[in-house]
Order: sequence, then C-alpha cells, then structure tokens
Amino acid sequence: MADLRVGVDVGGTNTDAVVLDGSDRVIAKAKRPTSRDVTEGLRAALDAVLAGLDPYARKRIGRVMLGTTHATNAILERRDLGRVAVLRLGAPATTSVPPLSDWPGELREVVSAGEAVVPGGHYVDGREIGRLDLDAIRRFLDGTDADAVAVTGVFSPSSAGHELAVRELVQAEYGLPVSASHEIGSLGLLERENATVLNAALYRVAAQVTGALTATLAERGLDALPYLAQNDGTLMTVEQAARLPVSTIGSGPANSLRGAAFLSGVPDAIVADVGGTSTDLGVLAGGFPRESAAAVEIGGVLTNFRMPDILAIALGGGTVVRGRDVGPDSVGYRIAEEALVFGGRTPTLTDAAVAAGRLPDGSAGWADRLAASGADLAELRAALALADAAAADAVDRMALGRAGRPLVVVGGGAFLLPADLPGVSRVIRPEHAEVANAVGAAIALASGRVDTIMPAHESRAEAIERVKEEAAARAVAAGADPAGVEIVDLLEVPLSYLAEPAVRVHVKAAGPLAR
Repeated sequence: MADLRVGVDVGGTNTDAVVLDGSDRVIAKAKRPTSRDVTEGLRAALDAVLAGLDPYARKRIGRVMLGTTHATNAILERRDLGRVAVLRLGAPATTSVPPLSDWPGELREVVSAGEAVVPGGHYVDGREIGRLDLDAIRRFLDGTDADAVAVTGVFSPSSAGHELAVRELVQAEYGLPVSASHEIGSLGLLERENATVLNAALYRVAAQVTGALTATLAERGLDALPYLAQNDGTLMTVEQAARLPVSTIGSGPANSLRGAAFLSGVPDAIVADVGGTSTDLGVLAGGFPRESAAAVEIGGVLTNFRMPDILAIALGGGTVVRGRDVGPDSVGYRIAEEALVFGGRTPTLTDAAVAAGRLPDGSAGWADRLAASGADLAELRAALALADAAAADAVDRMALGRAGRPLVVVGGGAFLLPADLPGVSRVIRPEHAEVANAVGAAIALASGRVDTIMPAHESRAEAIERVKEEAAARAVAAGADPAGVEIVDLLEVPLSYLAEPAVRVHVKAAGPLAR
C-alpha cells in the first residue's frame, strides 16, 4: 500500500524533507544545509528523512514532491541557461518595441540567439492581424544557433492558432523545443513574451532537475511518482515541469504558505516564513496564496505569470548584527559555523534572539556559548528590537489596511519573532513549523488554469463552461484525480473600449493527486 508521501523543499539556507502518512500526519522530518550544488542538499535531506523509516515504510512511499530553487538560481546567476530564438507574431503592429528591449544586457547576451518580429497574431476579438508567414520564420531560424524557440503571438491567450502552427513547424523541421506564450502568461504582450523566453532558456535546467530527482529516487530504491511544486502552491508532473520550468520559480514561498495553512488550520491569515537569510511574508486566502496583481520581476525581467504576493525582507537567523545595526547581509547556510551560539565569531539575529530569551527547541547550550563569547547582550537586544520593528512594518504592508488577522510564523527561524506584533490578532507557531515548506509540497494538489478572452454574447455561459472543462483537463494532465477536480477560482472582467463587447475569464481547477 503506497500511502506515504515525501515532501522536499530546497531553500537558500536549508533543504527540508518530511514524510506524511495517509492521514496527513508528519511521521518523519529532517533539515539539512543547502549545499552549493542544490542537488546534493536534496540527496542529503532525503537520506536523513528516510533514515527514520523502517524498510517496510520505505516501500509504502508512493509520491515524492519537490520544491526547488534551481530555476530561480539559474536566472539570477546567469548559468546553465539555453540560447533562445525569440519569435514575436505581430508585425507590422508590434515593431516599435523590439523583443527583450527591457532585459539586462548581460542576461540578454547569455540567452538570446536572435530576435524577430514576423507577420501574425490576432486582435482581441480573434481576427488576424496579419497572415502567418512561415517562410519568414524559416529564414530567421536558419540563421540561428538556438537550443530552443520562444514564440509569442499578440492576444494568443485568446487565439493560440498561430503559436501552435509555429510549434508544429519548428518541431517537424528543426527538432527544437518550443515555448508557447499562451501556455505561460496572461495578457500583456511584453511581460508574457519575457516569461516565455525565460521558460525556453530554462529547458536545460529543467532536464537537470527532473533527471536528478528521478535518479535520486532510483538510487534509493524508491518506486515513487515524482512531482514538482509550482508557483501557485500546487503540483505538476515531471513531464510538465520539463516543458514549463518557469512555473517552478515561486514554489518555495507558495509551499510555505500552503504548509502554514495546513499546519495551523487557519485558511485566512498573514504568514511569515523566517529562514536563515530572509523572511518572506505572504497572505492566505481560503488556504491558498494571495496572488500578485502586479508584474513580477525575475532576475531584472518583468513577467506576468501568476506568482504569490510575497514581501521579502532581509531578516533571518543568519542575518549579521553589527552593534545595534541589523543586516542586510547574512552568513546563510554557514550559520552553524559562524553564529556565536554555535561557537563561531559572527553575531547574528539568532544570537540576538537568544540574548532576549527567545529559545527554540533543541537549543540546549546556546545561552552558555553566547555568554562565553563575550558579546554585548544589550546591543544584541537592541538590534533585535530593530528587527521586530521591521517585521511589524512588513506585516502592516501585507495587511493592506485590514488589521486583526492572525500571523502564522513558520520556518527554521520562527523563534526570532516576538509573541506579539502590532496589527495582528495573535501569533501562531504551529507544530512542525520549521518544515512547513516541505509539508506544503507534500500536501499540495494538482491544478490547471486558463486565462482567456471571449466575446460577451448570448453563448457566454456555454463558453465559460468550456473554459472550466479546459482548466479541469489541464489539472488532470498535471496529475489530478478526474473525480476530485473542482473549480477553485473563477474571475470575469469585462473589457471596455472594444468594438465588440468582450470579457476576460480566468479559471483555476485543482484536485488531489490520482492514486
């Protein structure tokens, strides 16, 4: 009986792993430092959590869910990225701002194998802007050395025919993978194009991640289905992750939010995930992360795919304290070597919290080592007061004027925050809070979403039902049980200033994984 699930989340400081049983109880957990090679951190955390299981329990593991920083790190560090031929379908209407115009120069140099704007694309009502010129596309691709192709058509979320025709041509004649914008972003041509190009540039990274995950499971004799966490706190198969790797970029914060909701039993709250380097704040609405309404910047590039609304502040367990000043730099994953409470020589916020009497479980000997270090305890407490004020300000910014919600504090540094903060009804530290991100990965649902435009005429109800069916089908393709898929989000926005009335429809479906 494969009734056990493993959740793993690779963070900037630690990699966490948990095992949940069929009743969603945490039966094993582990936290290991994230190494420079994040794959090694994955293996170390998985080995540590499996060490607490007997051989029979290992055979009961049916699924392994991974949340990872691989894609984010690749973009930020400009490494392991593929070269992308960038195609925009919209000439002559969209030539005034060329593709990648707003990209940082060094990232564009690494990623771009050439850019072209060719005839094609659609108006918002589905009419063609111009006839798709396949010969122009061939001439462009013949002169590139691309590893992948990114194609973005004007209003393709509403009419994807031209993008699909380009994909068919490229795969048949050039054998290259194609990143199509209608599968990745919503309306907003430039931001959607940026996300599509980043997705294509990440294909190599995705292959490394999915290959490492499946190899790691095979090496340990685990006959389990692997999944990757994505930006909205839900899951997708490794096949989907290989095709849409950009969807994993926001998985870490989303996992923490989902884990916080599950562990606390509070579906509507502000969440603070306190790590070794930073504190990420988000908002739970109905148990899912509140999504950002603004364009999201990734590595200096504006994108418009769905991401959690996250505020990150430079406060974590490894944040360096200098006198009464705090950060923003951190010792990160070296905290066990550098912090005073571990016998190191660098004062950190962890030391400041211990000086103020905020001690986590398993902190025996910390206070004694801090006293022996000769540190100025009064200065450490003053620095912690500054950190408390910064945390309170961040909570107020995320509340958007709605005071009185609870604050759920999770993460390995949860003990850093005080028992009371202005603007919240109470501070909740649930059991297993230190591995909430891994729990969030383990309990995640599979989902599918559709963001499109449709005419607002008499058949609107039928059209919305078709969109719901498409979203549900995408959830099933991501691994959801068809019998358990539900529509969890439906948004209709009338569009003004059009010759023909139209409405933008966003539908999200989610359900438990198929057994």
